Amino acid sequence: MTTAESIAPHDIRTLLSTIGARLHELADTGFRSDRDNTDPSDNLALLSETGAARIVVPAAYGGLWDGTPLGGIGAFIRAITEISTGDGPTGQNWATTGLVAREVFDENSSLPEETRRDLADRLLNEGLRLVASNAETGVNGKVTARPVDGGVILSGTKSFNTNSGGHGIANVGCLLQGEQPARHHVLVELTHPDVELHGDWDNMGQRGTRSQTITYHDVFVPNGWHYAANTPSPAFLGTVMLLHSALMQGIGDGALTALIQYVRTMKRGTLPQFATAAEDPLILRRTGDLSSRLAASRALLFTAADQIEAAHDGELGAAAVDCFRAKAACVEASLEAAGSMHEVAGARSTSNAYRLDRFWRNARTFASHDPIDAKNVYVGMFEVSGELPPLSTIVRI
Repeated sequence: MTTAESIAPHDIRTLLSTIGARLHELADTGFRSDRDNTDPSDNLALLSETGAARIVVPAAYGGLWDGTPLGGIGAFIRAITEISTGDGPTGQNWATTGLVAREVFDENSSLPEETRRDLADRLLNEGLRLVASNAETGVNGKVTARPVDGGVILSGTKSFNTNSGGHGIANVGCLLQGEQPARHHVLVELTHPDVELHGDWDNMGQRGTRSQTITYHDVFVPNGWHYAANTPSPAFLGTVMLLHSALMQGIGDGALTALIQYVRTMKRGTLPQFATAAEDPLILRRTGDLSSRLAASRALLFTAADQIEAAHDGELGAAAVDCFRAKAACVEASLEAAGSMHEVAGARSTSNAYRLDRFWRNARTFASHDPIDAKNVYVGMFEVSGELPPLSTIVRI
């Protein structure tokens, strides 16, 4: 029997090249998804076809990740960057699946072997999409899980559920009720009849992420599909920062690619004395400047990813700071590239026929997720004191 797993490339370099060869298709679907405000399901199906899920599935279950907490981060971040170059929302959706996969397959996770194998098989062969269902901003109360015979009852509302446009499984962060309430995770099929998808995501950018509100109306989840939450490590925090960085880097790289493609079609330069864009030093200088900025942020991003993958326990703090630096650099380079497109390409490029504005809308929307000023504060704190603040003050867990 032929499966996605059996025909996928069996090494990371080839797999990344395979994904890179399909960027024009990712971009075409991303264009339509942004225009129509729809889920980029065709792109996620394309990535499943390439075998991209092997990057986030442990080798023990047929993937290419060694399964360790720090293993495979370099490949994961490079894949997110590549995919996001084709389409930012697709990159965020795929990255969300990958981040949740790294949580559920963590060696410290208490999920049973049968559940792990089922999840791996569906990721590799069915294109399963995973949702990080954690945010409770703007809703009333916390999501809770109540123990009952044979499982738990999940109740409450989550306000931000990226990648839920293709249903799949949500990894729901919640409070397990009992004498000593504890942080917990519950895996929920989004097709469950007691799950309400609100369909309320309508932001200016990253439209295809379908980051809608979800309400869990007393959803029964059997034992074997929920597990105790672990306290995140600095390595996990660094990985999240790198994920954000890779998404922003990809959007910026995609903007530059689209700008160059458009400029090559221009019939005249910006300065009237030059007949073509290729002769116009103003266009060439601005394009070269954007290219250099993005090359620098990309180099820092990949270096930080490789460093945290190779870091030992005593080095994780410094490695995490490099991840903060990468986040700041990638956000700034991406916003500059996406925001400069029409200034370089001229008024004709603002036509909705091109939708070049989607790059800035995507970059600006995701860059607003958490302020770069805060990341620079943490970098400055580490420079001055040699320490980072407690993890619980940096990221909500």
